[in-house]
Amino acid sequence: MVDMVGGEMKMNTKATGIAAINRHKGSDLTARGEPMVWAMGGSLALGLLMITAFLGLIFWNGLTAFWPKPIEVVTTVDGRVIAGEPVRTESYKPSAADLSSLPAEARAKIEAAGGMSERTLYRIGNFDFYSNDFEWLPVFSVKSVAEPKNLMLVERSEWGVFIGKILSIAVDGKTTVNPPRAELDAADEQARDLRARRQAIERDKVGVINHAINAERLKARKAVLAHGEGSPEAKAAEDAAATETARLTKDFDRLSAEALAMRGKEEAVRVKVAEIGGQERDFALANFVRYYAANDVSFFQKVGIYLSRWWEFLTDEPREANTEGGVWPAIFGTLVMTIVMSVLVAPFGVISALYLREYAKQGTLVSLVRICVNNLAGVPSIVYGVFGLGFFAYVLGGSIDRAFFPEYLPNPTFGTGGLLWASLTLALLTVPVVIVSTEEALAAVPRSMREGSLACGASKWQTIKWIVLPRAMPGIMTGLILAMARGAGEVAPLMIVGVVKLAPELPLDGVFPFIHLERSFMHLGFHIYDVGFQSRNSEAGRSMVFVTALVLMVLVLALNTFSINVRNRLKRKFAGDKF
Repeated sequence: MVDMVGGEMKMNTKATGIAAINRHKGSDLTARGEPMVWAMGGSLALGLLMITAFLGLIFWNGLTAFWPKPIEVVTTVDGRVIAGEPVRTESYKPSAADLSSLPAEARAKIEAAGGMSERTLYRIGNFDFYSNDFEWLPVFSVKSVAEPKNLMLVERSEWGVFIGKILSIAVDGKTTVNPPRAELDAADEQARDLRARRQAIERDKVGVINHAINAERLKARKAVLAHGEGSPEAKAAEDAAATETARLTKDFDRLSAEALAMRGKEEAVRVKVAEIGGQERDFALANFVRYYAANDVSFFQKVGIYLSRWWEFLTDEPREANTEGGVWPAIFGTLVMTIVMSVLVAPFGVISALYLREYAKQGTLVSLVRICVNNLAGVPSIVYGVFGLGFFAYVLGGSIDRAFFPEYLPNPTFGTGGLLWASLTLALLTVPVVIVSTEEALAAVPRSMREGSLACGASKWQTIKWIVLPRAMPGIMTGLILAMARGAGEVAPLMIVGVVKLAPELPLDGVFPFIHLERSFMHLGFHIYDVGFQSRNSEAGRSMVFVTALVLMVLVLALNTFSINVRNRLKRKFAGDKF
């Protein structure tokens, strides 16, 4: 019904039975898209901020760790004198015993600040003098602070950092008191040369002879195991080994005597030092790694020290329980392990995905396999480590030792943790990622391409090889990149299957067969754990943790950049190649 009201027609909803339409001046907030857009944008911004803050923390602490700092000489109110590098300052709450010993004025200031005060951590070094590397000094205990120019900071190959004065040097029986820098540098160069020559003899020449002597012993033992003890063949092998060992032993004795004489000359170059309190010590100058007057160096000299420290860190071996020196063995081990893992995981993942997507009959069983593959990604990494040790090392490695290296037993060759088993363990850990990404990449190839190839007479394998795989390769590379990034950062499985605190030998050297996959190795991730949580002084390894983390991130970034570059080239190659 329609009623005339005020000259206008209105619908009589009661009469027509049509429900009245409720009109609102506003609409529900959930019906609008803008709030959700802002919420998602805010979440993205927060995530990016957290990632940026994390990366900024790593990069800032890592890049500034090696910058030379001044040495402050602090005189305390009780008359003590301490010399050291200021590390950081923080607020803390003094204990009741500390407050009771303070003057009333100082105690009132602390109470006015809510019972809080400040303290500074100093790196005092001189562990052989003080049995401590760091010391906290509250601000209320400081009487005066000075930066004298005659104090030296010496980085040593043993006992860590020394902070104090150089009193004299002794070279060839001649002692020079308060030596000028030029004379000190000349003596240091002589000591370094002697040490380098001695180490070349001990590490290279003597090491080769030891390897040759051990090889002769193993030859004789192999003949005994093959032909029986007392057999003519075994006796001939033992006689040949004895003759060769006698010759090698003469060379060994000669080189050992030469190295011992070189060490005597090296120890004869001495330096006498004194710490800030006046205690004196006498060291071999060859023990010095780097020294400089911390309060009397220019900006460009600081840059030189900074770069030399980075060069040492990237190319040298660790020392002082891994809290000083370099991480070259860990960099090399991480790189080699990641490459071997990538080479192993690629065929496993790609072949499995090819079968599941292209050949297997889709059904309940295949769906179950896919569920299992996805669930494997959630298994704790330490479980993979236990499996790798039990199956790869003990079962496979033990069988290899018994079949091919019986002369080495009972010392295992492959029957213990090593680079090969660690790489295989991480390959199993990351293979679900490769399988899933490869399946998705294969599914993304248009069906029309497969049908066109088959219509032209190509077989199924030819179609997969020449049509499907090349176009799926960018997606496959994405899976490999993710697997490589995760594998390079894993630590828990490696602690069980091959990684060590300090590797005596690299997995790659000049001894046949040149690549030794059975050897233990160092890893940057484990190095971070060891320095941060296993060193005698956590403060001593604090800066090393950030620097090592920075190097690990850069290494993973470099590997990913290379892989992404390859993937992008493949994408450009097949861009627009669809119908």
